[in-house]
Amino acid sequence: METVTEGDPVPLPPGTDLAAFRIVQEALTNVVRHSGSRTAGVVIGHTPGTLELRIDDEGPATGSDAGGSGNGLAGMRERAAALGGTIEAGTRPDGGFRVRAVLPVRPKETP
Repeated sequence: METVTEGDPVPLPPGTDLAAFRIVQEALTNVVRHSGSRTAGVVIGHTPGTLELRIDDEGPATGSDAGGSGNGLAGMRERAAALGGTIEAGTRPDGGFRVRAVLPVRPKETP
């Protein structure tokens, strides 16, 4: 696995930090369960007000039932939506698979 950080990292609110962790965790679990590839790339992008997560595998999809609850993508979408963010997931033109999450990052409130 290769991890790349882009932009200037900022401290994340706890809810955003946890959601980002779980989204990456679930996307990597999906690579193990559903991809013929055993490697993935993770890009963590920081822009003002936004955290973007991109998880890519080289594929191909195995097409087999890997067990599990089958709620991985739905769970990722729910986590992102709870923060006002979005998830896009699907095959790439080169045959791999990408999960892209965009989460808003609000500045920490001062007392």
